[in-house]
Parts: sequence; C-alpha cells; structure tokens
Amino acid sequence: MIVRERPDLWDLLTALRGSIVPRIAAPVLVLAAFAAMAVGLDRVTGEVPRLDGSAFAVFGIGLSLFLGFRNNAAYDRWWEARRLWGGLLADLRSLAREAEVFVAAPDVRRSLLKGALDFIHAHRINLRGLPVADAPRPEVGALAAAAHPPCAVLDRMGKMVAEAHRGGGIDGFGARALTQRLASIAMQQAGCERIANSPLPFVYSLLIYRTTYLYCLLLPFALTDATGWATPLFVAVVGYMFLGLAEVTEELSHPFAASQNGIAMDAMCRAAEISLAPHLGQEAPPALQPVNHYLS
Repeated sequence: MIVRERPDLWDLLTALRGSIVPRIAAPVLVLAAFAAMAVGLDRVTGEVPRLDGSAFAVFGIGLSLFLGFRNNAAYDRWWEARRLWGGLLADLRSLAREAEVFVAAPDVRRSLLKGALDFIHAHRINLRGLPVADAPRPEVGALAAAAHPPCAVLDRMGKMVAEAHRGGGIDGFGARALTQRLASIAMQQAGCERIANSPLPFVYSLLIYRTTYLYCLLLPFALTDATGWATPLFVAVVGYMFLGLAEVTEELSHPFAASQNGIAMDAMCRAAEISLAPHLGQEAPPALQPVNHYLS
C-alpha cells in the first residue's frame, strides 16, 4: 500500500511509485502513434473517414458509466477487505485481554496467544498464495502439511480451550467467551477468503478493455478535423484517463495482492505482534515503516 502525504506540483509531474503510468505507458503510446498515423494519412490523401463527434459523446458517457460501476465494485471489495482485517486485529487484542481474565495457567495463556499470532500469519500467507514453509514464524512453517493452515491453527486453539475447560482451568463462562471470540475470528477469516476466492466476473474486465480500446482507436477520426496534429495528444490523454482507471480498478479488486494498492497485511501482522507482546511477556517489535512510500 502506498503511504505518502498529498503530493506537491513536482511530485504530481514526476512521481512513478504509486502511479499507474508505468503499466499503461506502452498502450497509451501505441494509441497516440495510431492517432498520428491517422492524421498524417489524412494530410497526405485526404481520404481518412470523418466521424460525427456527437456519437463519441454518447459513446464516452456509456464508457464512463461502465468504468464507474466497476470502480465502485472494486473499491467495495478493497474497503471490505480492510474492515475485515481491522476486525481481525481487534479480535486478537480482545482475545489477549480475555485470556488474561479467564485463563489462570500462564503456559496455557501463552500457548493460546502464540497460536493467535500463528493464525494471523498463516491467514496472510494463505490469502497471498505464498509458500507456508517460508513463513517468518517456524510454528507456521510447520503447518505446511495441513490442508488449510489457518483453520489448523484455529482448531488447535479451540482444542486448548476445550482441554483447559475440562481440566478446570477455565470456567464455563470463560470457555464460552473464548469460544465466541474464536468464532468471530473465523467469521472474519471466511469473509477474507470469500473476497479472495470470488474475483469480479471476467466479463466486466473484457467489456471495459475492449470498449476503451475501441473508443480510443476510433477517436482520431472524430478529432482530426478539429484538432489536427494535436490529435495524438488528445488521444493520449483520453487513453491515460480510461486505461488508467481500468488498471486501478483491476488492482483494487485484488486487495490481498502484494501490490502498491494492496492491503498492508505485513504491517497489520506486526501490529498484532506489538499488541500481544506485553501479554506474552516479550519486548514489542518495532512497527513496520514504509520503504520508498510502500508499506507491505
């Protein structure tokens, strides 16, 4: 996720980190080159078709509506993902406080909280499709053989609560409170997995990109008469606007990817470690900081 203050004029003109320009520069240049060829052909032969600009106004409105709908759908996915991760962090903090109240045995309490940290890392790795064996916590790496590592950790935590309750280490009310907290964590987890495993329908992307390219390729034939050799510039600006918005929505629709607009899950896992460190009797690690304006 890109983290930076409001850019000044120089940053607006030169900033590439956090910009969509590198991803759409080649298509925009191709569209501008095509527009220049159309203008040159018109100047040489005078036989380039001239299209009515009013039709392009209607075409542009329709394309804008398509892009607006897709942008709203993509942002809803991104914002829901961020809310779910915020809920997970709140649940882990509440679990630590509840464990202090209801779990008398220090070793059981520490095992439960370490399991919570194992879960949050396993959940992050699962959402990003990373190898479990490469997890920063050895306990998570040991779950590589599990069918679903995050669920395996939650099952292990639930078993800890059940055994402590049967052994008299947790009373009935405490066992119920902790079980409900684990259920809330599982609900947040399922919400994240629903987003990750249910991408926006492919037909939306197909329609947006096809329509955008068609619009930009036909646009020179409506502008040549009025704008002349400035037509490639206008086509490049329109292409930058429409293709850029399409690429932004494509990135927002995958909120768990390690991209410049993805959720900063590494930083949130570190926030969980910081919050649980006092309950584990450990020194809190430093918070992750943006590197070149990027917070992973």
